[in-house]
Amino acid sequence: MGRLVALEIARLGGNVILWDIDQARLDTVCAEIERATGRSAHGYLCDVSNRTQVYDIAAQVRQATGPVDILVSSAGVVSGAPILELPDEKIERTFGVNTLALFWTAKAFLPDMVARNSGHVVTLASASGYVGVAQLADYSASKWAAVGFEESLRAELRQTAPGVRTTVVCPYYVNTGMFKGVRSRFPRLFPILKEERVVARIVSAIQRNRRRIVMPATVHLVPLMRPLPVALFDAITDFFGVNASMEHFVGRGSERRPGA
Repeated sequence: MGRLVALEIARLGGNVILWDIDQARLDTVCAEIERATGRSAHGYLCDVSNRTQVYDIAAQVRQATGPVDILVSSAGVVSGAPILELPDEKIERTFGVNTLALFWTAKAFLPDMVARNSGHVVTLASASGYVGVAQLADYSASKWAAVGFEESLRAELRQTAPGVRTTVVCPYYVNTGMFKGVRSRFPRLFPILKEERVVARIVSAIQRNRRRIVMPATVHLVPLMRPLPVALFDAITDFFGVNASMEHFVGRGSERRPGA
């Protein structure tokens, strides 16, 4: 989705900067953007879970192109295994990419936005940030943290720089390949989302300063269920197949996506 967001922003006239940990993929996406839009895209090799790299590369970006107006944090990994089968290193990597990277990139680029009282920070979270899911303990926890990060950041910015906007994106499973093999018991209520549809909503939210994207709309029911007794809450999520959705998960090797 980071690739598609970059393409769409470039089509709208934006100057795009991409970060990735794979140089070949970075070069491919930059070339694709230039072919499709006629605009140059700037790529930087960076592991967004490494704060030293983030700060160093951010300084290079500011020196080369000036302050950043829109930060889209889309890097993500998923392990997709029961917690007792998760190696410690994978748990640490999940939080490094899905959660801590949000802090490092924000600290790198927010100061200029706050100084100008203008800018936009987009946090790609997940519907798993609303409800814990079996075989997604590390992923769900990292996305709950992402939702909390955006909410706290939004509160701080209302006090210090109200012109800087934030958007948190909480989609159900998206057909990017990252969650290949997942299934929905009731696809009309909880469809596997098309990435183009999610990207269109993200770009629209940036243009219209919308604070939150939740897809599909049925995910909004989860907070309303929180006051229910735990046994009833669990029974409802089981009925809708939430905790069976990962049983046939295949994924694509838990690869990371472009980071900003």
